[in-house]
Amino acid sequence: MIKEKTDTALTFEDFKTEVLSDYRIAALSRECSLMGRKEVLTGKAKFGIFGDGKEVPQLAMAKFFKNGDFRSGYYRDQTFMMAIGQLSVQQFFAGLYGHNDIKHEPMSAGRQMGGHFTTHSLNEDGSWKDLTKQKNSSADISPTAAQMPRLLGLAQASKIYRNIQGIPNKDSFSDNGNEIAWGTIGNASTSEGVFFETINAAGVLQVPLIMSVWDDEYGISVHAKYQTTKESISEILKGYQKDSDTNGFEILKVKGWDYAGLIATYEKAATIAREKHIPVLIHVNQLTQPQGHSSSGSHERYKDSTRLAWEKDFDCVRQMKLWMIAINIASPEDLEVIDLEIKKEVQEGKKAAWNAFIEPIIQDQKQFVFLLDRMATSSKNKEVILKYAADLNKIKNPLKKEILVTARKLLRLVIDESCKAELSNWITDYTAKKQKEYSSNLFSESKLNVFSAKEVVPEYAKDAKADTDGRMVLRDNFDAIFTKYPEALIFGEDAGNIGDVNQGLVGLQEKYGELRVADVGIREASIIGQGIGMALRGLRPIAEIQYLDYLLYAIQILSDDLATLQYRTVGKQKAPLIIRTRGHRLEGIWHSGSPMGMIINALRGIHVLVPRNMTKAAGFYNSLLECDEPALVIECLNGYRIKEKMPLNYGEFKTPIGVIEVLKKGADITLVSYGSTLRLVEQAAKELQETGIDCEIIDIQSLLPFDVNKDIVKSIAKTNRLLVIDEDVPGGASAYILQQIIENQDGYNHLDSKPQTLTAKAHRPAYGTDGDYFSKPSIEDIFERVYAMMNEVNPSKFPGLY
Repeated sequence: MIKEKTDTALTFEDFKTEVLSDYRIAALSRECSLMGRKEVLTGKAKFGIFGDGKEVPQLAMAKFFKNGDFRSGYYRDQTFMMAIGQLSVQQFFAGLYGHNDIKHEPMSAGRQMGGHFTTHSLNEDGSWKDLTKQKNSSADISPTAAQMPRLLGLAQASKIYRNIQGIPNKDSFSDNGNEIAWGTIGNASTSEGVFFETINAAGVLQVPLIMSVWDDEYGISVHAKYQTTKESISEILKGYQKDSDTNGFEILKVKGWDYAGLIATYEKAATIAREKHIPVLIHVNQLTQPQGHSSSGSHERYKDSTRLAWEKDFDCVRQMKLWMIAINIASPEDLEVIDLEIKKEVQEGKKAAWNAFIEPIIQDQKQFVFLLDRMATSSKNKEVILKYAADLNKIKNPLKKEILVTARKLLRLVIDESCKAELSNWITDYTAKKQKEYSSNLFSESKLNVFSAKEVVPEYAKDAKADTDGRMVLRDNFDAIFTKYPEALIFGEDAGNIGDVNQGLVGLQEKYGELRVADVGIREASIIGQGIGMALRGLRPIAEIQYLDYLLYAIQILSDDLATLQYRTVGKQKAPLIIRTRGHRLEGIWHSGSPMGMIINALRGIHVLVPRNMTKAAGFYNSLLECDEPALVIECLNGYRIKEKMPLNYGEFKTPIGVIEVLKKGADITLVSYGSTLRLVEQAAKELQETGIDCEIIDIQSLLPFDVNKDIVKSIAKTNRLLVIDEDVPGGASAYILQQIIENQDGYNHLDSKPQTLTAKAHRPAYGTDGDYFSKPSIEDIFERVYAMMNEVNPSKFPGLY
């Protein structure tokens, strides 16, 4: 492990010791890469993507990475993780094998392929560790450049901690904002839009961020001339260079094989970022990738002989060796001894990792074969069972799948035998145990999950009337939130100076300052990234996406990063980000869409809340701030000026999450909807009542989670009919809602009529009032669909309309 760099002058002997220690880490990492590839090619591991060729610059970066700092990197940073003491040889191979025990594979318990690194921010109970006393890495993901938005928020957190007073437990998250967020990326991935979006935002915000670009001239097999203008990211970013009187970046360039030059460069960058909160981009060029992109293929297919020869000569580990020999730090013989020691160490670590991975499965295999042998003695299918047992026993390195497949196939053979019960119970128990190893922690399993927030109803004055714009309910509740939670902040397009486009934050920037109620640029992906990064560091950000339709710009970051965070870290990191947006009905294609089916299916791992009015929305914000999970709150775009009563207990009343509300009791049919559409449903129900049809109206309130008490089926048991009204496209959210009711709640048991959905048309909504009327469900559509369903039941009482 590399020690943090200090200002103390080194003697030559100290310097020699440090350099040799660095070399050992580089050689260790390289040997892991070489041996890791062999493990893939021999079939022990599924896939490998390694950090060979990037070892030396990562050593330099590690020297200036201090406790409290955060990394947001990509999947070639194994040397760095080893250098900061967060990755051992055995853990490296445990990740390669996909060992699903967090004690052996602390990065993701086998849920991600090797090369994806993380550190643990949380205690066993889900509470925060003291992040200032450890070196931190946010959990990696594979989509290229998707680590960039999160990096922005990790850096911004230092700015918040340095400038905002009164944040509780501040000292556990920051040393007065003296932390750096360190990003890494491959040169080809700088072509992604989120890279440029984040770089621009960091230059505007002036946050302590150091972005390292590992440049080996290729993106998989594609040369830089097809990736980057001028074949150089530092050249094309020169316009971002900070001047004395402008914001921007400090841009540095260094050769990736130059050990001494790399240390000097990273020392300079760390001083600038840590002390002055100026972002720095380090273009590390002339790097190599000795084994090609991954274990899927060879780089000899796309690199010519000249390039391959250059890569051999300028391999950073080789160059470090030559430099050490040249300045008498070590002789070739000394280094050969180190290399042999390293090979032995890696072999032993690999063997230990493999044994820890395979031995529990072999034990399961032996126990199950023993069970089969015992079953066979009393079975009429004795020979077949023994054959299955023998075949399974022959597998030298079994998979859990192979054991369970054998069991489930045999269950069909003994379905009418006495041994069936024992086999069936074994399968049930084994499946439950193993399934949890792969499926836990999609949502928080701590005592602060969303179900811990119990309902607190709004309190009103006795003479309270619905005479206040809904936006004012939101505004006054946000005011209470920012007073109650000094760690809470909100930011988005137009959120600051004008108080958001619908005036739900009016006057709050003046009261709480530009850092806590902030305007940002038009850049949805990095807005979400700001929120993720700050939430990872203990703040409670509310990231505002101006309109629901614009969430599509950020859906990849939400889906791949935020939604998977607790799952891919097995509950060892959390980012309780609240995303605020507004949607549903207004005007035209881009401001009134309701792509709810896409959202709920892409964002499993994030709660999706759909309040029908601003009091309900405010209650959701109050609930979420008591919890440790991320959520998306979609306010009704046409509801800000609808009159509501003013509560007395702002900041305290809470809307329960996952609980439906019955807005009107009825006996003939259950109408299920949410959000803006409920106002149409309520009016249609009044008109239907006049014809003798008594509707029960249910507000879902939250799509994820959905009706955890299974109350909708209780309504259907009474009415025996169901209509789901939704302004998403056909088969969108309505299909999900039906699946939840009919399948999960067994609603089909109580239906006397076919369950139906009434949705918007398949296209986006057209502009204007008429466009809305012909694109989305109307009062008349609802009335006529319900009436037609009742006509089918009793045509004499409800004669056909058409």
